[in-house]
Amino acid sequence: MALPIPPLELLMRFGIDIIAVLLLIFGMYYRRRYDKEFATTAVMFNVATFSVLIILSSVEFGVAAGFGLFAILALFRLRSEQFDKVEISYFFASIAIALVCSVTGTMLGLVATVVVFLLLSAFILDHPRFLQAVSGVKIVLDEIDHRALTDEPAMRTDLGKRLGVEVIYYEIKAFDYVNETALINVFFRNK
Repeated sequence: MALPIPPLELLMRFGIDIIAVLLLIFGMYYRRRYDKEFATTAVMFNVATFSVLIILSSVEFGVAAGFGLFAILALFRLRSEQFDKVEISYFFASIAIALVCSVTGTMLGLVATVVVFLLLSAFILDHPRFLQAVSGVKIVLDEIDHRALTDEPAMRTDLGKRLGVEVIYYEIKAFDYVNETALINVFFRNK
């Protein structure tokens, strides 16, 4: 089986891919979140995706095979640890970089431009000065507060005092009148 593209172009595409994913994951994600397992997973998944797509671009690859590949990825996802929303974004960006870099028939200038756009977007959108970090936690109150539905500012203040944080927003997920408990998602900033 012959390579789908000249070896020099393959090396350049892989170079763009690996530099971009290392900047994305270790230059942005890891420096802010320090999760070695996720960083390793995202980079390895990028390299594996790039490798598989380069090989698949040299053979006849039908739509059915594509759906099969996504079904395998879905099963993998169902059996793995849950990612938070930011991790999912970084993981998807790592896959997108591999996809953009491995699609044969695209000019290297376009590939580089799209990759730079992805990196700039991630840098800006996840920068702490652009969007202030808000954390979330699920809590169960052992009594249903009558203000929960009627007086949002008072409830926010009460939750803030209990948790020692500035409550930005809260969302009531469930009331259990039998056990007199309330399940609440609280979004906050540290004071």
